Amino acid sequence: MASRPGTEPVTVGIVAFNDFHGAIEPPNQSAFIPDGKGGMVGVPAGGAAWLASAIDAVRAKYPNHVTVSAGDMISASQIASSLFLDEPTIGVMNRIKVDFNAVGNHEFDRGRDELLRMQNGGCAQHTARKPCQLETFEGAGFRFLAASTLTEDGRTLFPATGLRSFGQGRRKVTLGFVGLTLKGTPELVSPAGIRGLAFGDEADAINAAVPRLKAQGADAVVVLIHQGGRTKVLTDPSGCAEFAGDIQPIVARLKPGVDVIVSGHTHWPYVCDYGAVDPAHPVLLTSAGVYGAYVTDIALSIDPAAGRVVARRAANVVVQSRPYVATRGPVANSDLVPRFEPRADVAAYVARYAAAAKAYSERVIGTLSGPAERNPAGSVDLGGPLGNLIADAQLAATAGAGAQIALMNPFGIRTSLIPAADGSVTFGAIYAVQPFNNELVTQSMTGAEIKAVLEQSFIDTGPEQFLSPSAGFSYVVDRKAPAGERVVAMVLNGQPIDPGTSYRVTTNAFLANGGDGYTALIGRRDRVIGGSDIDALEAWLKAVPPRPVPRDVRVREVGR
Repeated sequence: MASRPGTEPVTVGIVAFNDFHGAIEPPNQSAFIPDGKGGMVGVPAGGAAWLASAIDAVRAKYPNHVTVSAGDMISASQIASSLFLDEPTIGVMNRIKVDFNAVGNHEFDRGRDELLRMQNGGCAQHTARKPCQLETFEGAGFRFLAASTLTEDGRTLFPATGLRSFGQGRRKVTLGFVGLTLKGTPELVSPAGIRGLAFGDEADAINAAVPRLKAQGADAVVVLIHQGGRTKVLTDPSGCAEFAGDIQPIVARLKPGVDVIVSGHTHWPYVCDYGAVDPAHPVLLTSAGVYGAYVTDIALSIDPAAGRVVARRAANVVVQSRPYVATRGPVANSDLVPRFEPRADVAAYVARYAAAAKAYSERVIGTLSGPAERNPAGSVDLGGPLGNLIADAQLAATAGAGAQIALMNPFGIRTSLIPAADGSVTFGAIYAVQPFNNELVTQSMTGAEIKAVLEQSFIDTGPEQFLSPSAGFSYVVDRKAPAGERVVAMVLNGQPIDPGTSYRVTTNAFLANGGDGYTALIGRRDRVIGGSDIDALEAWLKAVPPRPVPRDVRVREVGR
């Protein structure tokens, strides 16, 4: 029996992405898709102008649509955005006409005041870099959401929720949005920048927001959360095979009322009909990977009379862009997925900032003897030769402060450092490796205190990192030993570290302030603040042409 006119469901399209990280130019990366022969093939993907066209294409399918992001829209960005404090990324998103962005951990990288400027606009200077270099910054034309980030007075830093309505009268439907970051954000950003802020439990914040949205007329509730998971193997960017991650215990605690969860943080594409994973929580869970390589096309069919979702589906769309040459050879376009043309207005806007950054990015600052890889090893991230190279640079830069040891966190290294064919390295290349502009901090620590810091590399959940040490310092770990006893040897210049002797140790300010969970570095009174991490790396590469890439083993595991 056919439904009466006006009673059929109303469809709303949601265009979603996450972890854009200021990738306004094509990031020279591949999105992987099934090749139709049982394998996977990579196609060039990303770039703001192509992302804009892909979003327009998805929107064109739906008279009713909304565009959302699940955090880390800014920071850890390309040089053309980062040099300008990510003002161009916000400008791109204004042109794309994003509706909501949940704050992620990287939104807090430059501190609370600078994040508020991203929302509200203006040219007040809160960082070492000067704002408004090319134009007056008007701020985000969309709303940041922060349901679990509380200020000193107990209010949220940004609104917890937002609403969007479509249609009129009996055909009117309303979507409610909850946006928030992961509870562990304080361990991922500099504590100085978030002083006074509290990051609450994710499930509690969502459960509190849903009834408020329902009371305001929401027929469907969409959560935008900067937390996620990943499939064991990527065989389908719209699949959910063997899914696991830190989002799962959050979903398990949600009360009824959530229809869709747009997630992020893990940089992994997936679409999960989560009822197949957990029948008690039949939500649709999605993620669009990283750097604008995908957008998620979500369709909700809503019964306007009953005020509920009656059908939903989603798929990740590859933002296929221009070909590029990877270290293993050319990456060509593919007919397996649509090709998008760059949207002219966004391309022109990005080009203006890229041109302004060109003098910085193309300046040769030194030479390397070969590639300095940032390579993980098994279940532990060791930083690779690049981690050791950075630690060496930081040790040299802080010798005047008495530094004897430098330690670098591998999670703070964004990409490998690959020189040109003649060995030359540009400023843009090292900026891509370390885009955070961290100051260097040198402080006194006993051998026992150094061991306590290294012991904090071991965590019960998630990936582990072992701090990359500078030349002359090495340590041995036994991951099977009891907690607190896993660092079994430390040596400096051939001599065992004495637990009672004081040593001068350099780290970046992020670590020195307890970032990545290294709280044993906090609270010392004899700190000497030095220059920036990127200046140290530039000076190190410039000093010896070509600078050899360290290949010695400085962190060793027992039994390996």
